[in-house]
Amino acid sequence: MKTERIGQIEAERPATATGHEPGRPLSPLAKGALVSAVTGSLVLGGILLVPPSSPERGAAPAPGSAGRAATAEAAGAEASLPDLTALIGERESYLRAHPRDDRSWAVLGAAYVERGLRTADSAYYPKAERALRTSLKTRPAGNVDALNGLAALANARHDYRAAKKWGEASVKLAPKRWTTYPLLIETYGRLGDYKAVDRALGTLTKLHSGAAVMAREGQVYRARGWRDDALASLTDAAALASTPSEQAACLHRAGELAWERGEPAQALNYFTQALAADPDQDASLAGKGRALTSLGRTTEALQAYRSVLAKRPRPEYALELGELYESMGFGDAAKEQYEVLRQRVDADGANGVDDSLLLGRFEADHGEPRAAVTQLRAEWERAPSVQTADALGWALHKAGDDKEALAYAKRATDPEHGGTVRSALIAYHRGEVERELGLDGPARRHIGEALRINPAFSPLLSPLAKEALAALGAPSTEGPPEKVREPKTNAAPPSRPHAAPRSPAPEHPGSRRPAGESPAARPAAPVAPPKSAAPPPAATAPAEPSPRQAPQAPKSPGA
Repeated sequence: MKTERIGQIEAERPATATGHEPGRPLSPLAKGALVSAVTGSLVLGGILLVPPSSPERGAAPAPGSAGRAATAEAAGAEASLPDLTALIGERESYLRAHPRDDRSWAVLGAAYVERGLRTADSAYYPKAERALRTSLKTRPAGNVDALNGLAALANARHDYRAAKKWGEASVKLAPKRWTTYPLLIETYGRLGDYKAVDRALGTLTKLHSGAAVMAREGQVYRARGWRDDALASLTDAAALASTPSEQAACLHRAGELAWERGEPAQALNYFTQALAADPDQDASLAGKGRALTSLGRTTEALQAYRSVLAKRPRPEYALELGELYESMGFGDAAKEQYEVLRQRVDADGANGVDDSLLLGRFEADHGEPRAAVTQLRAEWERAPSVQTADALGWALHKAGDDKEALAYAKRATDPEHGGTVRSALIAYHRGEVERELGLDGPARRHIGEALRINPAFSPLLSPLAKEALAALGAPSTEGPPEKVREPKTNAAPPSRPHAAPRSPAPEHPGSRRPAGESPAARPAAPVAPPKSAAPPPAATAPAEPSPRQAPQAPKSPGA
């Protein structure tokens, strides 16, 4: 048995376990990997935080890089990539002598998941699954560490139903293990169960506070459309981060939020700060490409995308670069990137990753819309989130079925079903469907909303949105109000649990903001660097009315 396990580790050990980054291209992950990566670090931290039940189980890593990674992860922070790699090597070495240590197998499995997420190498996932299942087989009863690791792995592979099963089994065994709840928050959001997201977040904030919890709050607030609260949580989390990698992850999210609300210069500042804190924060290099595109600095944007794809060839980055090329009239270069996307999706699939949502979006715009509809219908059954509703509605529109498309487009923008995220792309998709159906009033409102949220949300679609809005013209000032013609649909989306009405967002545990103070009212200040990090440039939080005082969302047009 011991010999078999040693051979397994040798076969699975990455070629870069010394801590050096590989020079060869790595397999990618689908969109959202950064969020999952932080969740993965929390899982690993949760395992290291719990003391072993005996001196023989789960010996602490030796001092040095592995020890630094263990210390950071145990506190719920994100370790640097070289330190994480060193921890993997140290646990592999330890398990050669102690192959029955279930806790070390769980640590190794969780570390494989996190490294796979952060390096865009899905080849780590089969390694992670074998390690985690070895842990569970060695100690079948009460093995919360292995259950959490398997939940994180399922999220990384976009198998959210499996993630829910493992996460809820873990909570049943250890309801006060706070590191399980970020996993479930991600899972419930992807499954479209927004009531469950709120319950899990409420439990998490009662059990723990600090940067990791604030960062998760920020993601939930962002999905709700509470953009000021999201920004406040993320900048607070960055200021309280205990490692440069953790700070970089929070700053990256703040950059994503700034770009989504049409502030590319602010987004570029956040992405630059993130890379200054952690040069391995490659998602921020892609973010710079996005922001530079919006600013019209296409030469710099091309350089940023090429750089990140050389290191982390994620399929979503290939899609963004391909669309940038296409917008510039470089059709052959765009096709090359679309082929990279297909290859990366295939590589992910071989390692158990389901990229159906990304592939469906790509096929709808650049491939076979009917194939996209088929893929996205299956994805809707697996994960009926706002993002899936939007993607399926758009694919139906591109395939010529606008009546059914409108049902899904409404689903994606209906607050009653969680559609509160302020997305220019989602608003534009609904407006185009309505325009095709002759619903000029609603189309004018939604396309106009898209351009107000972010006038440069896509190098391909933003110009089309502006042309469509100009063609629709100004609303008539004479006669009765325009009547919205509601098309009948024979295939409405299956019903899902309704999200609870929006309640005031909870105060952040450990937050520096007094209760009831609007995030917009806080003076802008540079993000404080963590220990060992150089102070980044100042970032000013954009002012905006607090969502805590926002009026009740209006009814959907034509409802």
